[in-house]
Amino acid sequence: MWVERLKNTIADQTEITSDNDTVERLSKDAYWYSPILYKELNGMKADCAVFPKNEEEVRTVVAFAVKEKIPLTVRGSGTGNYGQSIPLNGGIIIDITQMNQTVKETSASVTVQAGKKLGTLEKELRKKEKELRIFPSTFMKSTVSGFLCGGSGGIGSIRWGNLWDNNVMYVKMMTIEEDPKILHIHGEEILLFIHTYGTTGILLEAELPVEDKMEWNQYLLTFPTFQEAVDCCQYLTEQGNMPLRLLSTCEWPLPQHYKPLISYIDEGSSIVIIESTIMKKTMEKIVESQKGNMSLFIPSEKYQKGLKLSDFTWNHSTLWAHKNGENMTYLQARFDKSKLHSQIDTIKEEYGDEVQLHFEFIKIDEEITPAALPVLQFRSKERIYDIIDFFEKHGIQINDPHTYLLGFGGYNMRMDEIKKKKKAYDPYDLLNPGKIPKTREVI
Repeated sequence: MWVERLKNTIADQTEITSDNDTVERLSKDAYWYSPILYKELNGMKADCAVFPKNEEEVRTVVAFAVKEKIPLTVRGSGTGNYGQSIPLNGGIIIDITQMNQTVKETSASVTVQAGKKLGTLEKELRKKEKELRIFPSTFMKSTVSGFLCGGSGGIGSIRWGNLWDNNVMYVKMMTIEEDPKILHIHGEEILLFIHTYGTTGILLEAELPVEDKMEWNQYLLTFPTFQEAVDCCQYLTEQGNMPLRLLSTCEWPLPQHYKPLISYIDEGSSIVIIESTIMKKTMEKIVESQKGNMSLFIPSEKYQKGLKLSDFTWNHSTLWAHKNGENMTYLQARFDKSKLHSQIDTIKEEYGDEVQLHFEFIKIDEEITPAALPVLQFRSKERIYDIIDFFEKHGIQINDPHTYLLGFGGYNMRMDEIKKKKKAYDPYDLLNPGKIPKTREVI
């Protein structure tokens, strides 16, 4: 069995395990957010997992895998939601979480190894009066490589956009060949290596831009109606002098699932969550003018300490609903800012509480845009795609979170160029195989 040969090859230098429980755990992500993906992917796992501590140990594993033609899947930590890191063909999991050092720091950037946790990095930077531009709501667990290869945006995206908006300055990659090469990627070419589910090379290091630390206050606002909550968000985005790091809103009944916040939220209320440098007195005046209520204020000195309101935004919203509701799943959508209320009304008239709306405001092409993560009561795969068709019919763009195929989710990805990189740097198709579709036909 090739696992024994791998153990003999690396046992003196690299930890390896074929323990069933460990390998199964490392072979999973949060694919269960989607009942469709759960049905398709449940039970799939690697044959063993290795835990390299440095680049040379990764190289040894890669060289062995290429010689034996064994599939490889690179694993960090966090919560990928589309089965991005689930091995479809067994093989070796490369867990890179021990490669977690900071390599270089400047006043404008930080270079770190792939396994560095973003929560740790952000904490270290803030002690030095710096901060990251963007990170996912799962930043306490997520590794740099997991975010760059499987994510897109998150906290800070309202200011800085998504990963591909000049928020990654450099990546160091390893190819999957008999003699693995090291690639140093800068500029626009980076786009062929990030958000590609780790299919075009193994990410070893990344350089990320940093900014001067800001003092972020957190606010939980409540409103009698969702329309008023959305209006407040739009008002805030139209004020050019209000630095925002996070702006999130959702309608009732979603907030009923947020157990740590429920005492601050009246039944039936829609909520807005904000991270901003706006001072409390100024925010109180804004909330009064918008006919809302400030239910909770967390001052900047307690930022990322104790209760974090970001734990109830982005796909944490889906997670809370999944924990405390029944058969809950979600979509990813982009509404038209100029038609926002009419699109909301159309969705609610058609589906009521079957579709519970949740918006994150992010910068796209220099314009702050309402991106949605609506939570759905799952009934069937057919029903999901009927809802998607309805959204698209009414001008709402959908990124489908119920597929593990790269490019099928709706992102505008340069798939032809990505496939060329894949062929050049992984000629035997060993790196996370099965995630790049052979054609554009819907499966």
